[in-house]
Amino acid sequence: MISAGDIRKGTTFDEGGQVYTVIDFLHVKPGKGAAFVRTKLRNVINSGVTEKTFNPTTKLQEAVIERKEMQYLYAADGLYYFMDQETFEQIPLNYEKVEEAIKYLKENMFAIIKFYKDEAFSVEAPNFVELLITSTEPGVKGNTSSSVTKPATVETGAIIQVPMFVNEGETIRIDTRNGDYMLRV
Repeated sequence: MISAGDIRKGTTFDEGGQVYTVIDFLHVKPGKGAAFVRTKLRNVINSGVTEKTFNPTTKLQEAVIERKEMQYLYAADGLYYFMDQETFEQIPLNYEKVEEAIKYLKENMFAIIKFYKDEAFSVEAPNFVELLITSTEPGVKGNTSSSVTKPATVETGAIIQVPMFVNEGETIRIDTRNGDYMLRV
């Protein structure tokens, strides 16, 4: 059990048979009345977002989320297949469960799959990936010091904003947590 006053971003708990993870929270201490915790929660199974307010002394049942590194194999018929490296078992996941991570994953890359009660519900790409730029406007000589960016499509199909000096055919490092260009490799 955890106290509502102790929750932070990423905390996962079970309430009323639903499992939520905290997206955002705010401890509020008004001038009159009791303090409370205002939260923005995401249902980990169906990805719905809701806002709830808790008394800081409310006890919440902590949910145990298992994280397992698995290898992305391929996509077929709207399903994305991942393989457990220990048991070599393959699990298919639908687009809703992989939509944030799949734009950064190539075949044979590793990703973190989150499970709740042996049911996969989310995929996390590695924090940094290196991908080849397949199309972008040509770079202009001398445009190296400005902060002007242009769109570039990488080999997975994701569109990333890159500096003007980056060209097609180059490999770049991307921060998958926010989709930002990091550097040329």
